[in-house]
Amino acid sequence: MKEIQAVPEFELQIIATGMHLSSEFGLTYQVIETDGFKINQKVEMLLSSDSPSAISKSTGLGIIGFADAFNNLNPDLIIVLGDRYEILAASTAAMFTNIPIAHIHGGETTQGAYDEAIRHSITKMSWWHFVAADEYKNRVIQLGEDPKRVFNVGGMGVDSIKKSNLLSKQNLEKKLKFKFGTNNLLVTFHSITLEKDTSQRYFKNLLECINKLKNINIIFTFTNSDTNGQVINLMIDKYVNDNIKNSIAFISMGHLNYLSTLKFVDGVVGNSSSGLLEAPTFKIGTINIGDRQRGRLKAESIIDCNPDQNSITSAIEKLYTDDFQNKLKSTKNPYGEGKATEKIMDILKSQSLPNNLKKSFYNL
Repeated sequence: MKEIQAVPEFELQIIATGMHLSSEFGLTYQVIETDGFKINQKVEMLLSSDSPSAISKSTGLGIIGFADAFNNLNPDLIIVLGDRYEILAASTAAMFTNIPIAHIHGGETTQGAYDEAIRHSITKMSWWHFVAADEYKNRVIQLGEDPKRVFNVGGMGVDSIKKSNLLSKQNLEKKLKFKFGTNNLLVTFHSITLEKDTSQRYFKNLLECINKLKNINIIFTFTNSDTNGQVINLMIDKYVNDNIKNSIAFISMGHLNYLSTLKFVDGVVGNSSSGLLEAPTFKIGTINIGDRQRGRLKAESIIDCNPDQNSITSAIEKLYTDDFQNKLKSTKNPYGEGKATEKIMDILKSQSLPNNLKKSFYNL
């Protein structure tokens, strides 16, 4: 967004939606404004419930809201990142309005979440594709997209790390109001949206394993607004209240605080994409629980485990072994070394807007 602002021939417009506008998730649209950006329009779409019906209705509200926003702002192009239902709503409205879409982080697979279907659906709606690895580039082409409009630029998360002026431990502790111990783990666990009624059981198993750890501080980040996420947040609250001396939870840590925290923890535990996309750059371990991220490219720093107590315990034990810690020193992030922003900007500046959005299916 900063790079777009810096280019005279581009005009940046920002639409904020979803969790950014929710008090339950920290009203983080305010952080966007604090960073110096003007939000041109807000699209309210989240309902208070996280049931499957509520998520479907939220997506429908999003399509209506984005249709109005695009009508008001009249953009020449929309840029979207990822695979969430909020982005599906934005992309659907843009497709019906004949606005070309540039999609970032397409071609990836996550077999345990409906994000998988959403991501590939957005790919078919999009004109330009900025992917994070050659394997993902090939998959987007396999979906019938023209190779001339598919570009491997690397991961945006890695780019963000390289561009951030991360905090010192002392300044971070002051901001978080939390003291790091000798050993520390960062825990983020989301619901597995393609499974029924497993979130509570799986997360309970994780908490039971964490509860047995000695001399390890735990930093929780709340789950997102996916189906059945609220029960996980309630369980986090209860755990922290019962273990106030060595644990803390955040609705939203904020971008800089989160990345800075990755510098000072031993590993990331849970099933967040950040454990695969960003944590390897810090040469720390990731304990990846269950199927939510199954299918994504993984560095050697990733320890996959099942969502049962024995498997999670074994994974944590492996994380702290000398052999594994030594292996972390040579970890390479498969999502690149940064510069994704510059690559995307160079491509956008060199491309002309399409006269129409008619696409031929590219056959392999």
